[in-house]
Amino acid sequence: MKVLYGVQATGNGHITRARVMAPALKQAGVDVDYLFSGRPADELFDMELFGDYQTRRGLTFYMGEGAKVKSWDTLTRNSLSTLIRDMKSLDVQSYDLILSDFEPVTAWAAKLRGKKSIGIAHQYAFMHKLPDGWRSLMLRLGVQIFAPVTIPVGVHWDHFNRTIVPPLISPPQYSRTIDEGLVLVYLPFETDETLIDWFASFTDYRFHVYSKRSFAHSINNVHFKPLSRAGFEQDLAACSGVFSNCGFGLASETMQYGKKFLTKPMQGQSEQRSNAILLDRLQLATVMDDFQPRDFQHWLEKPQPEPQLFQDVAGGLAKWIAGDCSEPASDVVRSIWGLSTGVPA
Repeated sequence: MKVLYGVQATGNGHITRARVMAPALKQAGVDVDYLFSGRPADELFDMELFGDYQTRRGLTFYMGEGAKVKSWDTLTRNSLSTLIRDMKSLDVQSYDLILSDFEPVTAWAAKLRGKKSIGIAHQYAFMHKLPDGWRSLMLRLGVQIFAPVTIPVGVHWDHFNRTIVPPLISPPQYSRTIDEGLVLVYLPFETDETLIDWFASFTDYRFHVYSKRSFAHSINNVHFKPLSRAGFEQDLAACSGVFSNCGFGLASETMQYGKKFLTKPMQGQSEQRSNAILLDRLQLATVMDDFQPRDFQHWLEKPQPEPQLFQDVAGGLAKWIAGDCSEPASDVVRSIWGLSTGVPA
C-alpha cells in the first residue's frame, strides 16, 4: 500500500497529528510520502520524521494583531493560480490512496483524477451537525470546498454519534508535575508588548511564551522562548495551566496532561469559535474573548482537572488504511470509541 499524505501546515495541530500517524502507518506496513502546504518551507521545524517530504504553497489564513483574521489579505495574498497549477501537476496516479489532513493540493488532485481519498482531520468533524449552534453547518461548505475527500473522518473531543474519532495525539512524553507558578502561553498573534502588559501585575507567576523568535529572552516575569517541540512539551508537563487560542491540537494535549486551559479564540475564525463553544459546553476549558485581569486571576486560582487518557486512535486508523479502507468507516470509529465509554450509532 503506497499513500500520499497531505498535511495542512498553517497550524501546528495538523503536523502534530501527522507525527502521531507516521509511526503507526509505518508499523502497519504502509509506504508513505508526505506533502506539506500552507507555510513557507523554512518555517517548518523538527521535520526529520517525514523523510524527503514535499512542500507546496497551498492556502493559508493571514492574521493581524490580536488574533484577527485579515480577510482582505487572506483573499488577495493567496495565489489561486498557483494552487490550481499545483493540483493539476501533482502526481497521484502512482499512489493507491490519498490521505489528507485538510490539505487542499492533495485533496483536489485526487478529486480531479477520481482517486480515492481519505480525510482525517478535526475539520472533517464539521461535515456533521455538532451542538455548536449554527457554526458547524456554516463550516461544512467551506470544508467541502477547501479539501474535499471521498471518505471524511472527523476528530473531536466527543463522537456526537457521528463518524468522529478521539484526538490524535502522542502519549505524554514527560511525567506530569504541577509548578503552580508556571503558566504556558502560546498566543502567536499577540505582540510582545501586549503580553508583557497583560502579565505584568501577576508577579507571583512566571509566563513561558513560545513564539517564532529565534532567541530566548526575558522581561520581568515573561520569558519568551523559540518554538521547540521538546521544550514546549516539557513546559506543558510542568505548568499549572495553558493560555492559548482555540486550536484543537493544543487543547487536546492540555487535557491529556491534566492542565487547566484558558482559551482566547481567534476572531473571525469560525472553527475556533466552534471549538470554544464545545469546550465550554463539555466543561473542558475557560473561554475569554478579551483579556480581563479579574477573570484571568480567577482562572489562575482554579484547581487542576484530572488527565484525560485518549485511545490508540492512530493504530486503528493505520490498520484500516493498510487494508485499503475496505471496512466501513463507521465500524472503525465504533471500534475505536469502544476502547472507552460511548460508542457512536
